[in-house]
Amino acid sequence: MTVGPFTPLDDRFHFGEMSDRWWITETCWFSFCCPERRLGGWLYIMVRPNIGTLAGGAWVWDDSAALPWEVLYSANYSAMRFPRDQDLTDCQLPTGVAIRMLKPLTTYDLRYRDEELIDINLRFTAIMAPHALGTTSSSLGHLSHFDQFGHVEGTLTLHGNEIGIDCLAMRDRSWGPRPEHRPRRNAYVTGVSRSERGFLAVANPATHEDTVAYGFLLDQGEVRDLVRGSRQVERDPGTGWITKVTIIATDEEGRRFRAEGTPVSRIVLNRHTFIDVNSLVRWEMDDGAIAWGEDQDIWPVHEWSRFRREARTKPPHGPAPRA
Repeated sequence: MTVGPFTPLDDRFHFGEMSDRWWITETCWFSFCCPERRLGGWLYIMVRPNIGTLAGGAWVWDDSAALPWEVLYSANYSAMRFPRDQDLTDCQLPTGVAIRMLKPLTTYDLRYRDEELIDINLRFTAIMAPHALGTTSSSLGHLSHFDQFGHVEGTLTLHGNEIGIDCLAMRDRSWGPRPEHRPRRNAYVTGVSRSERGFLAVANPATHEDTVAYGFLLDQGEVRDLVRGSRQVERDPGTGWITKVTIIATDEEGRRFRAEGTPVSRIVLNRHTFIDVNSLVRWEMDDGAIAWGEDQDIWPVHEWSRFRREARTKPPHGPAPRA
């Protein structure tokens, strides 16, 4: 597992250094948002080189709908043929996603177009170096993986209407084994303010609250790993969706951090054997700043089904079910 430092070679595919296992996977993900419209978005690439398939696409949602067939735009391809003559530094993929690296590990032009439905034209400029996922205790296991906040600006033209994008948001990269039957419950939570103070917390479920397995704080350009923490949630008893989320954590220097978040919109992503109820979240940070980010509430399908069946058997005026 690569834990850094990362080099310009990590802007490219890693096929030559991975095994011939069936489930070897490489991903590339960029997020963006327009908070005043409660609008969130993703561009996502997932390649399985030993199978020869390309998956992913684009998602855009707001508070008008959450189901993928009702949101503003959703295209989630599962098994396109992967073009072997392209690399992530300059690609135009059959899913519609295009990436052009302008400065290694820092600046990328992003495009996505689907006929007259949608046209995305963005630039991501990093505000921090890529930060490694350095533990196997998270849900991402033995994948090589990094995360990176950046400034995203450009335009989204959706159903003929142009929307300006100017936000701070996360991207990540991963490469390694990712079998479809691997999922376990976890949460991937991010937030970043205009002052460039932000956090990432990857949390695993526990009895009373989720425990932070990995994460970092970004503060005035300095990145410090989280060593412990919790993710506490409140849920709507009718849907199971999160209505409030609190991250409390301590970094490697013993400094405590707290952020309270309110989801303003969400999309439910059904990704083979698990679902990701992904919320755009408005955060109130402990320094008084307002931040924006996401809460990815990730469940194996059978566990979510059992959770919701049990909730439906509770008295109508009983306490809201917890995960």
